[in-house]
Amino acid sequence: MRERIGTSDARHATEREELRGLPAEVTRWLAERRLLDPSGERLSPPERALRHVVSEHRRRLRETVDGLARDARALDDVLSLLTVPRPGTRETVETEFFTDRERTRQRLEELDALSREEFLAMRNTFPGARVLDASLARDLEMAADGIRMRLLTSQQALRSPAPARYLAALAGAGVEVRVAATVPLHMNIMDRAVVVIGVGAGPRGEGGDVILHSGPVAQCFARVFLHAWDLARPHTERPAGPDPSGPDRPGPELSALEREVLALLATGAKDDTIARRLDCSDRTLRRVMHQIMAKLGTSSRFEAGVTAARLGLVD
Repeated sequence: MRERIGTSDARHATEREELRGLPAEVTRWLAERRLLDPSGERLSPPERALRHVVSEHRRRLRETVDGLARDARALDDVLSLLTVPRPGTRETVETEFFTDRERTRQRLEELDALSREEFLAMRNTFPGARVLDASLARDLEMAADGIRMRLLTSQQALRSPAPARYLAALAGAGVEVRVAATVPLHMNIMDRAVVVIGVGAGPRGEGGDVILHSGPVAQCFARVFLHAWDLARPHTERPAGPDPSGPDRPGPELSALEREVLALLATGAKDDTIARRLDCSDRTLRRVMHQIMAKLGTSSRFEAGVTAARLGLVD
């Protein structure tokens, strides 16, 4: 028995030395296919790696199916609001478009002042602390005026200090705040009559904010909001299940680019695909990956992905 143990230890030592001598590209290829254990020192049996990959794809497919079903129900809700067009009738929708975010904020201040009963908001991103502080003062004034305010945001927002403080202050003032895994839009709805939507960057880098003045259009977007709202949880509740990172240990501060890289890695995207999607060079992508691993305290991409999932940094 001792001889067998000694032989096994020697074989493992030889395997570790051989793996350490492999080029980084080969090691990365093995890790991406779960053929290398997280420590990077031993090969995993192909059968185990295959079962892991199949189980992971099955889980993603189920989540995709569930998400598509929810989206289909939301679309049905929106379509149910649309009336059959009558010949010769047409509604004019007043539209404003801004490419300057500062100008958008000024216009939002004007519209916020006109709100009388209800304010619905979706947030998939938040601006910097200075802008949030200014926004908080206006939002608290609206809440003090008796306007019912509901804000739906994503889990990632709670992991950044400034948005977390902003949301806590709103909740303390009586604003209803809920958290979802993801939110589909960056949007405000005032009194179900005006909708403000962030359209993001287009293929040529263009982007901005659209303001739509239309009751029927606002009602449609309000149904989308309420559908997502019903599936979310109050932000004061912690997600079910134990937190392996500890109850008081926050996740590391990752930039928007680093989070996007992690999200793409979680889908199984390769380096060239990620670089193309983010419009960056391979060298830049490698630098970002090194930054992510340093912040997470990991030594490989695979370990970084596992750690990010454990900390809830990847939805």
